[in-house]
Order: sequence, then C-alpha cells, then structure tokens
Amino acid sequence: MAQDLWLSSILSSQQLSPLCTYIVIALLNIFGLESLSLSKQKEDSSMEKKWWHGKVAYQIYPKSFCDSNGDGVGDIQGIISKLDYLKDLGVEIVWLSPCFKSPFVDQGYDISDYQDIDPIFGTMEDFDELLAKAKERGISIILDLVINHCSSEHEWFKKACADPNCEEAKYFFIKKSKDGKLPDNLRSYFGGSVWEKLPGHEDEDLYYLHYFAKQQPDLNWYYEPLREKLFDMINFWLDKGVAGFRVDAIMNIAKDLSFPGLPADGADGMCSANKMTAKLSDQAATFLYEMNDKTFKPHDGLSVAEAFGVNQESLANYIGDNGFFSTIFDFSARELNEKYPAYYRYRPVTIDKWREAVFAAQNRANPIGFLCPIIENHDEPRGVSYYLPTHARTPDGAKAFAAVNVLLRGMPFIYQGQEIGMTNTKFNSIYEFDDLNAKDNYKVALEAGLTETQALDILNIESRDHARTPMLWDDSKNAGFSSAAVTWLKVHQDYHKLNVAAQKDDPNSVLSFYKQLIALRKSPEYKELFTYGDFQALDPVADYVVPFARVLDGKTVYVIANFEDSPVSYGVNADSKILLSSKEVQLQDGTLTIPAVACVVVAL
Repeated sequence: MAQDLWLSSILSSQQLSPLCTYIVIALLNIFGLESLSLSKQKEDSSMEKKWWHGKVAYQIYPKSFCDSNGDGVGDIQGIISKLDYLKDLGVEIVWLSPCFKSPFVDQGYDISDYQDIDPIFGTMEDFDELLAKAKERGISIILDLVINHCSSEHEWFKKACADPNCEEAKYFFIKKSKDGKLPDNLRSYFGGSVWEKLPGHEDEDLYYLHYFAKQQPDLNWYYEPLREKLFDMINFWLDKGVAGFRVDAIMNIAKDLSFPGLPADGADGMCSANKMTAKLSDQAATFLYEMNDKTFKPHDGLSVAEAFGVNQESLANYIGDNGFFSTIFDFSARELNEKYPAYYRYRPVTIDKWREAVFAAQNRANPIGFLCPIIENHDEPRGVSYYLPTHARTPDGAKAFAAVNVLLRGMPFIYQGQEIGMTNTKFNSIYEFDDLNAKDNYKVALEAGLTETQALDILNIESRDHARTPMLWDDSKNAGFSSAAVTWLKVHQDYHKLNVAAQKDDPNSVLSFYKQLIALRKSPEYKELFTYGDFQALDPVADYVVPFARVLDGKTVYVIANFEDSPVSYGVNADSKILLSSKEVQLQDGTLTIPAVACVVVAL
C-alpha cells in the first residue's frame, strides 16, 4: 500500500510534466513494478456484495426512445412518460446514452458542456424530475461518461485554438510534425489520420490528436489539473443523485507520448489506433485507480466500462472487489469480427462462435467478479439479425437469445427494443443513414472496389444506425415514437406488427417472455443462484445449441437455448423441474426434448 501511495503521489504531482509521467510509468513496466499499482484486489476470493448485484439494467438511447414535444427527437420528458413501462418490465437500473450539451457530430459522444443538458433533450429541471420519478419506482439512473475526448466546441478546445500556449492547451495533445510528416501513422476509428491541423494555426505546422472524429479532440490524462476537472465533474453528477456511469472508450486515455506509430495494417500506410491502445493498458490502469478512489468509491457508485481486450492476468484489476470498475461489458463476441479498418472486411459470426467466445469470457470472470452480458447496444447492429442463423431471426429466436442474455452470470443489459425482438432496419440508400461511421465505411468500401449495392449491403448488416432507429411503441404514425412529420432517423419497416402495444397483452410475445425471465431471475427462490451462482458450460450437443448451468450451494439450474432448425435432446435428472420455456418442452425419463428455436430453464 505504501508503494501505491508513492506512485499515486508522483503521478498526481502538478510539477510532473506529461513526458515525465510517461517515463515513470514506462520504468515501472520495464522493471516489473507495475503490479505495485495493479494489485489492489483482495487475495480472498469471496465477493463483497454490492447494491447493484442481482439487478437487470436497461439502456436508453434518448434521441430514439420517446419524443414528447413532436420535434422528431426523443427527450427526457418522453423517458419520464415511459418509466412505468420500465418498472413493469422489471429493470432497476437505466443507462442513458449522452444527454449533455453537444453539437452531435457523433450523436452526443462529442460533449461541449459536461455539466448541462442539451436543449434538444430538455433542461436540468427535466433531468432532476427524471431522477426523482425514477427513484419513486425503484429505478436508478446511470449516465454515459465520455472522457477520452470532448467536443471541438468545448470551451477548453476553443481556448487551446486561440492560444496553443495557454493552460487549456495542456488539456490536449498538440504536436508539431516530424520532419514534415504527421506525428505518427495511427488511423482514427472513424477513418483517416488521428492528427488534424489545429484550427487557426494551419501555417504553424501544429496538429492535435483525435482517436475518433476530428471534432472529438482527445483529452490529455497525463496532465493532473485536467484529471481533477474531470473528477470534479463526475462528483457533480454523483452528488446530484446519479447512481453511476457507463464509462465510454476509456482504455484510449493511455498514449505513448513519444508517438512512435506502428506497422501499417492497411494499404493507406496507417495502423488502427486500437492496436496502440492495447499496448498501453497498464498506463490506463494507473489513472483509472485514481479516478475510482476520487469519485466512484466514495459515492458507492456503479461504474460499467467499455473496455475491449482485457486479458485474464489483469481482469481482477478491472472487476475484482478492489478493481477500478464495478464491472465491464462482455464484448468477447463482438471482438470476433475484427472489422478495422473497415466494415467491408465483415465476416459472419455464427452462434456457435458466439457461444465459444462468451463462455470463455464467463469462465475467466467466474472466480473474480461480474461481466455485463449483452446482445446489442447503440454501437452495434441488432443481435438477432447479426448472430442468429437465418431461420432463427424470428420472435422465437429472440426469446431463446433472451434466456441466455438474462440468465448468464453478471448484470445483464437490455437495449431498448431488444425486449420486443427488434431486428435490423432496411436502409435503401446511403442517404437514409445518419451515422458518420457508416458514411465513412461506405466511402472506404467504394474505394476498395465494392459496388454501391455491395457497400450498402454491408451497412445493412453492420451499421450502428440499426440500433438507433426509433423505439416501436405501437402501430400509429412513426410507431408512436413521435407525432412529427419526419423523425430524425427512419422508423423500422415492420412497426405495424412489431411494437410494444402488440406484445404487451400477448402471453406468448417476446416482451412477455422477457418479463418472465426477469421475474425468474429476481424470484426469492432463485435470486441468489442467478446473482452469485457459478457459471458452468455444458455440452452443446449441436452447433447451434447454447447450454450452460448456474450452480450455488448444491442448487443447479440448466439454461438451454436451441437455435437449430430441428429438435434436440438433452439429459437431465429424472426429477428435474421445468421452470420456464419458450415452447412446450417434453421431459421424460430424464431426457428433455427441446423444439427447434426454443429454450428451456430447468432446475435439477
């Protein structure tokens, strides 16, 4: 502990330059001392119980959830109007994607004021009302924490552009070229170089760093006064009553301050920035422990991180009892389709590959802490369309997938519309897309030799806009999302039959099945098992079967999802009890017969 305090004091010193900070961390890594700052987890394997354990979370994309004022864009009052729906579903934590002030170049992930609500969504008074009314219903609100970068419209960046030698300029990475070349060859996540000429200083050979869009300048976490401002902002929201944060793209905060570049991975001579990020996780960890100690921990706040590529050796530092996050999302399946540097390199991910990746992640986390199982989110296409075989992209397939998502070990997140089985929307033209990433990938695909039809077909598989289309509430105009003449993004083509109203009172609907699954997970008899029980992979018996067990204190429950186009048999105990199934399942003499595209939950 003394060494931890020593390291923290060095890195927090206002006299320490960014370069010196980098040198200190590098020396620790060289001499194998990084464990001093990365060994806070308990040796005792028992898990400390937290207030969020056993809860089911729900993600809202505010722009697409519910529009209360008829302008075609969702808002906070719209969310308030649907709180009873969320309570009835059974969720107790709601994550709001960004609702802060923003020019919306990247749908709010470019923040121009961290401590105010964007007028498109409402006011701070609206937000306070949301907090209060959610609390009345037993729902906690968590926000999106976007602190790898801010908006180029943020006052900090405007001041840096006005005077590259001012205090705020130190909040960013501003560099001169190297012998007339860019500082390094990294490629932005959205295409093109991570370096852009500093506005107003184009003749001075000055560049600023942006891992995402050029309107999203990266923040310099190596500068302690900047970190303190970010920590103050986090505490502002926690003091207001926010229960925690989903932490966006956080592993990108670590940078190699010598900016050496990496071997090219594409014909453009560049290398994806994520490959540099993967090399620097120990540096990021040092900052993240500091953030936890100064923000989340004192408030008992929930922190759910977007962290890709976390290895087994360092997992406890992320999600252990003394890790710097409460939990992280399980992106193991999404990582199977390495689409960088472009969507057109898409390779289908079948459900058996999904199973292998997710089960491996569950086994890694089992003795350490919780992951957050997901099927989809705002950055991904709809999971039913993306992962399931063609014959299973149906309400039955959505139910079977739901059982896996809700009953895996960890805190499940349900993305808006997932609970009614929403699938990918059909986009007929590049002009119907809004996402800048989709537009860039369309251009890259054409440059690679694909036809316009082929490029559009890829976007209809991969685009983030599939998850961002409006929520389908009923079969009225714009699916009940908005009374506007035109919504900000097109409405799903099947909204007349695929909507909440059509499913609400149907006991066989996807929505009803989600409610049953959540109720089972929270039931007095099985809550402890589904919260703290171990995960055990079972024999899949066929390629498209996803079976696992949850085990605690001598109690065992099997969850078996069959995505095959024919029935499968599975052996259990003769006295086993079926707790829930999506179709009629036969249990005879210790053998389950599970119909095609169906699932069953059975207590042994």
